[in-house]
Amino acid sequence: MISFEDCAALCGLDPDQISAVAEHEHVPEIEATAIASHLLHREGGVDDIKRMITEDVREAVARGNLPHAAELLRALRHFLRDHPHDVRA
Repeated sequence: MISFEDCAALCGLDPDQISAVAEHEHVPEIEATAIASHLLHREGGVDDIKRMITEDVREAVARGNLPHAAELLRALRHFLRDHPHDVRA
């Protein structure tokens, strides 16, 4: 049986980034790995993930959940580090 860890390793995102996609899309993390993999392999998908995480940060700030916003910012920073060649200015 394939595990979450297997799916996470195959999708191209780290666990925090997967959690951000899951939160944004309102899906379980295992489903978020499939969404992330799909997005990372299509044109504009990296920008879509960047937008998702950015929107999640804004929502967390609007709710006053600054610790969660900080977690999401770390995930975004790592995402931009891991996919610098894919992100357009």
